[in-house]
Formats: sequence, structure tokens, C-alpha cells
Amino acid sequence: MASYSTLELAGMALAAQSTRLNTTASNLANANTVAGRPEDVYQARHPVFETVLTQAGHAGVAVREIHQEQAEPLARYQPGHPLADEQGYVYAPRVDVVEAMADMLSASRSYQSSLDMMSTTKDLLQRTLETGRG
Repeated sequence: MASYSTLELAGMALAAQSTRLNTTASNLANANTVAGRPEDVYQARHPVFETVLTQAGHAGVAVREIHQEQAEPLARYQPGHPLADEQGYVYAPRVDVVEAMADMLSASRSYQSSLDMMSTTKDLLQRTLETGRG
């Protein structure tokens, strides 16, 4: 049944975009956190998607891995900060808040599109069942 494979594809897309939303939210939540050592700084995370075949042989999407950036942290001179090192620096992640917000909007819209596809498919299946009874 084509409708069931449509639901499977939409479900795969929902799972992928949910992961994207969660990693982006984590990046935004940690954008302003600081650490006393460069190696302790939060590193932004991004899902890496891959094409997979469904049971029906259609191309779908899945999260292959969560990539963690290895960017050098930003050094901020704040000698009065409780986490400052001996030179007076604290270290912050390189998270572009504007880029992360744009990524979150894109992921949210993709998630909503997948929900709409599932809802439409469900409605079509329901109408097909009702037509068969009449």
C-alpha cells in the first residue's frame, strides 16, 4: 500500500527533524556558556543525514551521526569572572546564534510539513475506508 509507505517516509522525516531541532536547541542553550579552560568549552553539534531505503524500497532519511564541531573557542578577557584562568580569560563556544535560529526555523517548518503529510495521508485512508462501507 502506497499510503503506508508515505506514513513511513513521513515518520522518518519527523525523527530526523526532531533530532535536528534538539541539537539546535542544545546549541542555542549553550551559546553563552563559558568555561575556565578551552578544552571544557561546549562544542556545537549538528546531525548528519543519510539516505536510506524503506521496506517498500523508497528513499527515506535517517540520522547517520551527530557531528561535534572542533572549532577553537572564543577567548574573552574577564579577569573578575569566577571561571577566569590565571591570565583573566574565560572561553566561550563558537555558536552563531543567528545561524542556529535560522536552522531551527527551517527544521521546524520541515517537521510541520511532515506532520501535514501524515495528516493528509491519514485523512485519505479514512475516506477510502468510508467509501468502501457505502
